[in-house]
Amino acid sequence: MGTISRFMKQVTLGGLLIGLSIFSLLFAFLLIFVLSGVVRDRAVQNLAHDDVQQVSRLVFQSLYSAMRKGWNKQEIEEVIGRLNTSAPGLSIRVYRGEIVERQFGAMPGEHAEVSADIVLAAALRDGKDAVLSPNKETVRYLYPLLASEECLVCHTQSFVGAVHGVIDITYPIRGLKVSVGQIINPIIGYFLLIMGLVFALLYVLLRKLVALPIANLVGVMKKITHETDFSHRVAGNRWIVELQHLSEYFNRLLGTVQEYNRQIEELSVRDPLTGAYNRRKFEEAIDYELTRAERHQQVFSIIMADLDDFKFVNDTYGHPVGDMALKKLTFLLESCLRKGDLLARLGGDEFAVILPGTPAANALQVANKLHQTMASEDLELPVGKVKLAASFGIVSYPDDGKTMVELQTAMDVVLYQAKNQGKNQVATTASGQGSAMRSIFHWGNFIRRALQENRVEAFLQPIVDLRSGHILAYEALARIRDGEDVIAAEHFIGVAEDLGMIMEIDLCVFQQGLQKINRLHEERHQQQPKMFFNLSARTFGDTGWMRSIPDQLMQAGIPCDRVVIEITEREALPHLNQIRGVIDELRHKGISFALDDFGSGFSSFLYLKYLAMDYVKIEGSFVRQIAVDERDRIMVTHIHQVAKEFGLKTVAEFVEDEETAKILAEIGVDYAQGFYYGHPAPGAA
Repeated sequence: MGTISRFMKQVTLGGLLIGLSIFSLLFAFLLIFVLSGVVRDRAVQNLAHDDVQQVSRLVFQSLYSAMRKGWNKQEIEEVIGRLNTSAPGLSIRVYRGEIVERQFGAMPGEHAEVSADIVLAAALRDGKDAVLSPNKETVRYLYPLLASEECLVCHTQSFVGAVHGVIDITYPIRGLKVSVGQIINPIIGYFLLIMGLVFALLYVLLRKLVALPIANLVGVMKKITHETDFSHRVAGNRWIVELQHLSEYFNRLLGTVQEYNRQIEELSVRDPLTGAYNRRKFEEAIDYELTRAERHQQVFSIIMADLDDFKFVNDTYGHPVGDMALKKLTFLLESCLRKGDLLARLGGDEFAVILPGTPAANALQVANKLHQTMASEDLELPVGKVKLAASFGIVSYPDDGKTMVELQTAMDVVLYQAKNQGKNQVATTASGQGSAMRSIFHWGNFIRRALQENRVEAFLQPIVDLRSGHILAYEALARIRDGEDVIAAEHFIGVAEDLGMIMEIDLCVFQQGLQKINRLHEERHQQQPKMFFNLSARTFGDTGWMRSIPDQLMQAGIPCDRVVIEITEREALPHLNQIRGVIDELRHKGISFALDDFGSGFSSFLYLKYLAMDYVKIEGSFVRQIAVDERDRIMVTHIHQVAKEFGLKTVAEFVEDEETAKILAEIGVDYAQGFYYGHPAPGAA
């Protein structure tokens, strides 16, 4: 069964057709052969029956004539003997009936033969004829002799209808078989030949009209699968209507899929709002330009454009108006570019232009043209005329980078430079600030590679209860692994913020922190510890992501009350009202907040009035020298007392020795964090 099953799974339609044709033909041949034998035997039997009846009548007439002539018994037996020798295999026997025996006497040995033959006895008794086939070579026929009125002249003791005897004839049928075979066999041969031709014709027609069109359809499917090219079509007209419809509708389906595929490809590389290319297409285009420039020793340039204060448009007129402004700006920028240039919207209010075969000097001219066009053109919007400004940055291959990472780092740096120097201007790497710019290049490249290679890691530092000495929580701190070295956050966080990569670092540390909360819970078989996360201003400003934190915690199986988000004055000051709404929403769902570096700025106490906090983290510069500087002790005491008045818990940072810990406990500070309790480490202490 297994072999048959595999064959049935692997057989082709053409193979199936020829197999079925051969099987059907053989079966038909066998059936015809069997039926022809049956028909031949039946025909021979019927012919033999007719012949033996005629012979019986002739024998009877001969015997009757002889008896009418008055021949005696011996003469009649001689007649019968001559008849027996007239044909090979012919046997004629005559048996007397009971009435004839009484009048004329019985034949010698006749009674024994009749008694031994039931059929013969029945014929003599009942007067009915019988046809027997003792073998395939002969036919036996029993012909009863019934008395008529004419017979009563001699058989005076008889009566009409009496059985006077039986003629027993064994008739050879070999000659009949030969004759019938000579007639039937050619007919069967011609019939089989015609059937073979019909099956061959059926096979050819089915193969041409069914198998080959289906094979052609399968071939087109294979090409589409292997080449991912929906332009192929099933060709040719089909005689069979259903196959013709199958081909037509399959071609229509391919056309529909091809159109949908084109639209999907277009959407995958186009920004749905502005119609400009998206970041994915932009990066693919840079890869292509890098390959072409390296192969042909060519140059190309990239212009970055970041709109200045575009948030004002959205906040003032609403996002629909802001979207319309972006569309009109895209059209305006495209009108200033060549046909071969590529304009992309990288996200939000950030655009980029790739200028193939363009050196830095020419790219600067294009950037100045874009800058001047934006300065001179007003965008017609439903709210009136709006003028937009942007900061432009220019980088070129190979002067500013020979790889994707180097060019992206250079783009971040020059755009940062344009923003840092007052916005609404064009900046190039040539206008950099010496070693400071080179340092930003180095660290930007370093951070980008670390993110791509997953070398940014969350290290944990314990936060301890000063009264019990038990660990309350851990703070997740960003670190970068560089071979055997671990780079602390203070070396790269500032550059990451300047180059716009800080949110990627925050998200990486946040996800790893959630994983480590669960790992600590599983390893220690106790309640999950709290985890403090210090998020940047850019991350905090992404309100959509901030509002998704509860869902992320739910997916990770972590209760919201296990997470504390830290915020500093830098995060709070620019968007106080917006941050306040997000904090209130997340605190309502159980997430806690801590005001970090409290006391480092003049506005620290003001934020306690406007922002609902749960913890205050005392600036480490006050804590570190508390054992030797009375002024620091006064500041820490004052901060702690104010926090208590607001119902907040206090956390002292930079606790590095036992004496400092004792003083903080005396003041009443709730928790402490620092090297005295543990250095930041990949796992919990």
